[in-house]
Amino acid sequence: MATIFERRLGKTGPIVGPMGVGTWAIGGPFISGKGCQYPTGAPLGYGQVNDDDSVRAIHCALDRGAILFDTADVYGTGHAERVLGRALKGKRDQVVIATKFDNTFDSNTRELTGTDVTADYIRRACEASLRRLQTNWIDLYQLHVGDLPIDQAEPVAETLDQLCEEGLIRYYAWSTDDPGRGAKFGKRPRAVAVQFDMNVLEDAPNMLEICETYDVAGIVRLPLAMGFLSGKFTNASHLPTDDIRSKPPTWLRYFEEGGSASAEWTDRLNGIREILTSDGRTLAQGALAWIWGRSDRTIPIPGVRTAAQAEENLRAREFGALSPDQMLEIDRFLGRPS
Repeated sequence: MATIFERRLGKTGPIVGPMGVGTWAIGGPFISGKGCQYPTGAPLGYGQVNDDDSVRAIHCALDRGAILFDTADVYGTGHAERVLGRALKGKRDQVVIATKFDNTFDSNTRELTGTDVTADYIRRACEASLRRLQTNWIDLYQLHVGDLPIDQAEPVAETLDQLCEEGLIRYYAWSTDDPGRGAKFGKRPRAVAVQFDMNVLEDAPNMLEICETYDVAGIVRLPLAMGFLSGKFTNASHLPTDDIRSKPPTWLRYFEEGGSASAEWTDRLNGIREILTSDGRTLAQGALAWIWGRSDRTIPIPGVRTAAQAEENLRAREFGALSPDQMLEIDRFLGRPS
């Protein structure tokens, strides 16, 4: 069994270490436009961001051994990719870059406008991401719409196989929380991962089973529940109106209108706080330790905005995974089967 320091993308992909870096937050503000599933004008980013701070955060992560950097073309309607490309310039051979496609957007108005999974659009999106990232290839190209009808997945995969043959991408994956969709891609030789939501408060056993069945990596998005598991939010917290957490969609259960922490989820977190902060860990480091304790295929990708966040997250590796007894105690408190 691999140690937490030997995570690999699938059977044939690169070794990427136990943790990656998420970049949704560095994209800055963007909103839902006409044709999007969310109400028009709804915030979809994490609010205002300083690009120089973002670059310093990425450099800090690099200096502390991060290899995998995960982004998407829609984050900030292209801005996150541009910032990541700037930060990684001259360092391409040190990193594995994962990005995502299929959301359409307007960079001028910073609006999400819909989705497109036609072969022509996928190719154009790939070429645009390559330009923004200042690279000749994408290591992991991920289908971003998690609920795409499964009968549309085969032509998408065939297009991705073609991009692999041309050397524009090396591997691909589906970012989805549905096991059936994860299995659809998992059967294919160039599909080396599946990306899904999971954290200490909300397990994803069915997605982990897909990872085991098809021998793929589990890239864990939102492992810190969009910052909730940092413990920095309370019932008195407020966030700017251009932050998605200030007007949380239905799937974002940890925050209330305005950006305050949910009382229900805060109670659950408080019940396991002592376990997560054992051995000198911060709360966020304990939440990451739970993910490693859950499966040896997991690669959490906590987002960063500052060098301090990157430093704290990556120091979690020094503590390793929670023990089996600690994992069991958390399951018992949260009422999960063990």
